[in-house]
Amino acid sequence: MQILSGVYIYGLTLYIEDEKTLLFGDMHLGYEEELNQMGYLIPRFQYDEIINHLTKVFSHIAPERVVICGDLKHEFGRISEQEWNEVMNFLSFIERRVDDIVLIKGNHDTILGPIATKRNVKFFSNYYLSGRKIFITHGHLIPEDPDLYKAKIVIIGHDHPALGIRDELRVEKVKCFLLGKWRGKDLIQIPSLNFVTEGIDIIREKPLSPFMNQDLSHFRVYCIENDEIFDFGRISTHLESE
Repeated sequence: MQILSGVYIYGLTLYIEDEKTLLFGDMHLGYEEELNQMGYLIPRFQYDEIINHLTKVFSHIAPERVVICGDLKHEFGRISEQEWNEVMNFLSFIERRVDDIVLIKGNHDTILGPIATKRNVKFFSNYYLSGRKIFITHGHLIPEDPDLYKAKIVIIGHDHPALGIRDELRVEKVKCFLLGKWRGKDLIQIPSLNFVTEGIDIIREKPLSPFMNQDLSHFRVYCIENDEIFDFGRISTHLESE
C-alpha cells in the first residue's frame, strides 16, 4: 500500500521506491532471554518469525539498501549470548540480499558498535536520504542535526505503535503505521518488527517519542494483520468511538 508518493508499506516494513531502500526497526533481538531470566518461561521463537516475515517481503521487492531504524537488540548494558548469535545471523541474512546495510542507533543499542564493526555495517545516530529529503532516526529524542530541518519526510520508530480494537469483553492490539505531521513535515512512525509484544495502544497509552508529543488526532492509522494492510482512517475517528 502506498501511503506517500513512492513510499509503500510491505508487512511491517516501509519501502522507499526511488531510493530502493527498505526500512524496519525495533526488533529487540534477545528479548526472550531477558524474559526467561525474569522468570517468564516463553520459548525463543521471534527470530524465526522475523526471518519468515522478511523473507516474504524480499519475495516482493529487491531493495539495494536496508536501514534498521534502531533497537536491533534488546539488552541495554551488555550483549547477551542470544543477542550476539541472533544479531550476527540476522546480519548474514540481510547481507545475502543487499550490499548496503545501515544501523540507526536506538536507545537499546548502547554497545552495538562492536557488532557493526565486525560485520562492516554502517552505524549512525541518524540517516538522511538526500534524494527524497527523508530523515530517519530512532525517535527517542529529537536530534540536533541540520538534515532534520532540511527534510520533507521524517521516519521514526521507538514507540511500537498499535491500535487497540475493542469488542464487548476485551481490547486486542494490532500493530500499525502512523502518518501525520511534525513541524510541517510528513512524519511516519513505523511499528516494531517484534513478535513478542504488540506495542503501545495509541488510543489509551501515551507515546514516549518527543516527536509524538502533540495532538495526534490528525494522524492516519494503517494496521497490519496477517500480512494484510487496513486503512483505519484518522485517530480522531477512534477517539470519538471511545
